[in-house]
Amino acid sequence: MSVEEHKSKAPKRVNLAIITVSDTRTEVDDLSGRAIADTMVKAGHSIVRRMIVKDEVEDIQKALRELIEDNGVQAVVMNGGTGISRRDVTLEAITPFQEKSIPGFGELFRALSYDEVGSAALMSRASAFVTEGKIVFCLPGSEKAVRLAVEKLIAPELGHMVWESQR
Repeated sequence: MSVEEHKSKAPKRVNLAIITVSDTRTEVDDLSGRAIADTMVKAGHSIVRRMIVKDEVEDIQKALRELIEDNGVQAVVMNGGTGISRRDVTLEAITPFQEKSIPGFGELFRALSYDEVGSAALMSRASAFVTEGKIVFCLPGSEKAVRLAVEKLIAPELGHMVWESQR
């Protein structure tokens, strides 16, 4: 079956949850979470849950587990905590959940980021994986980086990725 035939079977609307990982952001000033929501809604998807959690391994794991167990959620986009500072623990927190890594996502994201921020793109640990039939994306916390990832990579392929992850 061709890629186009697969895409034709993919859902046009995906139920998506957003987790913002931050010690300081609130619903009022979560510009990255809002950018993800706005862009995904414009692309035809639904935002069914939105959370802000502290940059603590246990808090991140609890939030992700809750969303994985929610039958109304098909995919999760996390933002924040993917850098290289000591407080950036998102990837360490989500490692136990990863069943299938999607390395191409991080590779493409860093390539696109390089065009915008130069060699600083190498500090990004953006990634994606499949867990229990759900797609999870881990993005940087910057609004500009989130927009790049969602507009160029996630929104165009999300339905296809969800369909593939559930077959």
